[in-house]
Formats: sequence, structure tokens, C-alpha cells
Amino acid sequence: MTDKIIENNQVSIIGKITSGFSFSHEVFGEGFYTMDISVQRLSDSTDTIPVMISERLIDVTQDYKGEYIQIYGQFRSYNRHEEKKNRLVLSVFAREVSFVEEDNDKVKSNQIFLDGYICKTPVYRRTPLGREIADMLLAVNRPYGKSDYIPCICWGRNARFASGFEVGGHVQVWGRIQSREYVKKLDDESTEKRTAYEVSVSKLEYLEA
Repeated sequence: MTDKIIENNQVSIIGKITSGFSFSHEVFGEGFYTMDISVQRLSDSTDTIPVMISERLIDVTQDYKGEYIQIYGQFRSYNRHEEKKNRLVLSVFAREVSFVEEDNDKVKSNQIFLDGYICKTPVYRRTPLGREIADMLLAVNRPYGKSDYIPCICWGRNARFASGFEVGGHVQVWGRIQSREYVKKLDDESTEKRTAYEVSVSKLEYLEA
């Protein structure tokens, strides 16, 4: 991966297609669509990961549900304005796709590498069972002055390490993309079930300025 565009944001996932294609937007006549991929964890659970894909990479008129696919790309974000405020929307932006046989246990099916900068003070806490967690928000630069804002979650000694990071700090992380359901309170009476996406960090390094 010599292309400077993707050196600081690399994703590789293998999973089962679980949805059809939904039109997202068009750029210079090229249509982009979203679909969902179910990626197996080492445990019996799965993560459902949204993918943004060009009509030039795949035939969006076909139904591929149930097929297995390998995707290389980047984890990207954009702000969607709703309920009078912006909501961070995350998806894997596909650059290369190929259909594969069902999950190969010997191949890591969910990997991500990010090289970015701390843009909010990390939040360190303990779960009721005493497990240490730290939440980080990483700004990963794109060309033309854009950035992707990627939520990351650290555990154990990585959480303790991350708790000392300052805003502007240069960090590299390795891990996997995970999905997590939560209930959003809309007003006094109504709630809505939503899905959050984040990077579960397995390794991180703090780079000196």
C-alpha cells in the first residue's frame, strides 16, 4: 500500500452480505451505495458493519445476500444533520472487493490500522465488574484538508495508557471494527434502538511529536 491516501487508514474485513444496496450519493456521475456485512468475532457473536461501495466495483442491481465478500478500504465518517444536531455516521469505504468462500478460520476477518491525532480528552472509567475502559476520538487525515473522526475503545492496560493522552497527541492503533446496540432517549416518553460503531483497540502506540 504505497498510496499515501490510504497508508494512515487501512481496513480489511471478510463477512457475509446481509442486506441489499441502498443509494447514498453520487460524485461526478459515479453512484455510491451502502450495504451491511456480518463479520464473525472469535466468540460466537457477530458485528454488523456498514459498507459504502461504488457501482463501479460491484453490480448493485444484483442480490448478493448470503454471499461472503472480502473488502479492503478505509473507515470513514461524515456528519449527518438530524434532530437539530449533527450525528457522526461511520462506514467502511470499499476500495477493493472480491467474493470468497465461507469464512476461513485461519484468516483474520476484521482488521484495522489507524494513524491519527487525539481530538478529545480520552475518557477513562471502570465497568461495574472492574474492567478498565478508555474512550478515544481519533482524527485521521484525508487529502484535501478533510479528516475522519473515529471513536476507539481501549481495555485494560491500553486503557490506562490512553488515559494519559492529550489532545493533539499522535497515535497509531491496531484493532477491529465492532458494532454495539444502545438505546437513545429521544424525549421524556420515547426511545430508539441504535447501533454505534467503533474500533476495539488491541495495540496502540503514542508517537512523539
